[in-house]
Amino acid sequence: MTAAGCPSCGRLLDLHNRHVRFTLPDPVLDAPGKETTPGTWISHGNARDSAMMQVPNVGAFVRALLPIKLTEGHTVTFGVWLAVDPRELRSVFDVWWEPEYRDLRLTGRLANTIPPWGMLAAPVETVVRDPDETPYCESSEDPQLDRVLRGEWPHDLVLTATGQG
Repeated sequence: MTAAGCPSCGRLLDLHNRHVRFTLPDPVLDAPGKETTPGTWISHGNARDSAMMQVPNVGAFVRALLPIKLTEGHTVTFGVWLAVDPRELRSVFDVWWEPEYRDLRLTGRLANTIPPWGMLAAPVETVVRDPDETPYCESSEDPQLDRVLRGEWPHDLVLTATGQG
């Protein structure tokens, strides 16, 4: 059996509906101790599995999903970090596994550079679409991020930028 190729770009179709998960927020990657900085708190056993993190002198971060619509109905979803006000992190943690989670709305800034656009630190609003999933990036006051969230993008542009070129 051979894998099906995309009629639009020629890549394997299973590369089109994929998830790209950032292990750390970009500001944490730039910190000398990264996630092992003394005083760092993460919500799970390691940064990759964590939904929340706080790093002293760097900031507080919460996971979010950033779906990028590709032409012909495909989607690449980035598991990003959202920089949030550190004073809000406790209230986010308190509802994360509770029924109230479904009403969680976060305001923050993208804490990862999104290929091919960049958009690091762009403001973003998130909503919970499914109580069993991470919040989704829904809208932005940043014109470029809002366009990325609402647009439909060519396969080559996004897949090449994510290393599927």
